[in-house]
Amino acid sequence: MEYQFERLNAWQESRKLVLAVYQLLKKFPNEERYVLCDQLRRAAISVPSNIAEGNGRISVKEQIRFLEIAFGSVMEIYCQLQIAVDLDYISDTDFNQIKPLIYNTSKLISGLRSSKVKQLPH
Repeated sequence: MEYQFERLNAWQESRKLVLAVYQLLKKFPNEERYVLCDQLRRAAISVPSNIAEGNGRISVKEQIRFLEIAFGSVMEIYCQLQIAVDLDYISDTDFNQIKPLIYNTSKLISGLRSSKVKQLPH
């Protein structure tokens, strides 16, 4: 048995993004454990969580709202990882390796949102 959201490519890709973010966090210095690391963890976990929660909503408008929150969290991850590069916590190579996963996740969420918008009455 599985829930409907588990079949969504956006949800599946977002889980990969969570794992990739957690792997990068191992490279951060200890003094960032409770600041940037925590913020990145929350943003990463927010993505699949909001996709799943939105999928459980009956209202299409609510589904769209949760997808927008998930998309925003992906953008937050992107920004925070850029900052991590600026601070030399991760390398440009590390960032460039995760960028395609960030891009794919955002693209899938955006596509899912677009399909939901088409369901709204005009």
